Amino acid sequence: MATAMGKRLEGKTVVITGASSGIGKSTALEFARTSPKNLKLVVTARRLEALQQLKEDINKEVGEGVKVLPVQLDVSNPEEVKNFVGNLPEEFRDINVLVNNAGLVKGVAKAPSIAEQDMNIMFATNVTGLINMTQAILPIFLNRTEGSSGLSGAGDIINVGSIAGREPYPGGSIYCATKAAVRSFTESLRKELIATRVRVIEIDPGQVETEFSVVRFYGDKKAADKVYEGCEPLTPEDIAEVVVFAAGRRENVVVADTLIYPNHQAAATVMHRKT
Repeated sequence: MATAMGKRLEGKTVVITGASSGIGKSTALEFARTSPKNLKLVVTARRLEALQQLKEDINKEVGEGVKVLPVQLDVSNPEEVKNFVGNLPEEFRDINVLVNNAGLVKGVAKAPSIAEQDMNIMFATNVTGLINMTQAILPIFLNRTEGSSGLSGAGDIINVGSIAGREPYPGGSIYCATKAAVRSFTESLRKELIATRVRVIEIDPGQVETEFSVVRFYGDKKAADKVYEGCEPLTPEDIAEVVVFAAGRRENVVVADTLIYPNHQAAATVMHRKT
């Protein structure tokens, strides 16, 4: 029997950025498991092969009730984002949920030694890419006709932020600045859209074990693994469950702001590690 949340998601089209791994991949799987009978998923990332494998995994697990469209997309490229909606097949264009998950961190350098290339890619992906994706899809939400609430527009914008956007820490100044920008943009957007039924949601994870740290350390797996030594970090599935929960609320309910820690963490730099 379908859950109330599953029923609310039925018939919707969900776009997820950064879906080739980590939180994005897990979010796609969680949406499919929650509403397996009638759902459309547009999964995007730079690695098309990984997206195609994700489609196979979803179809194998839940069947053909979930239609999955893999789309190669680099959100840091404004032209690709600008053409994104127009290049979608017609049946996937009536988007209901946008999960802005794509993001990265590069390096742990402190000023004045921060590489310009690292700064540029973090802002282009984490901030400009997220804003451009929102602007590309928001008109679809705003063009929806007035509903039972008397307000026009409908859709969910779910931004995956970070504890780093709330608490800057040494060695993460640029990444923290990008996530603080996401937080400010999200809060401003929510206020700007208050006269609509568009929900603006931010989910801020604490420590999560994904490819994130491997990218931060330029592919050095050993250095990345040290980040998680002596503790049990969150999993991508933990965050995915919250993303889907927020999207599956009743129309009048907005899970506006969520901060998620593993049990050993109490702040960005306050963690207990087993010795």
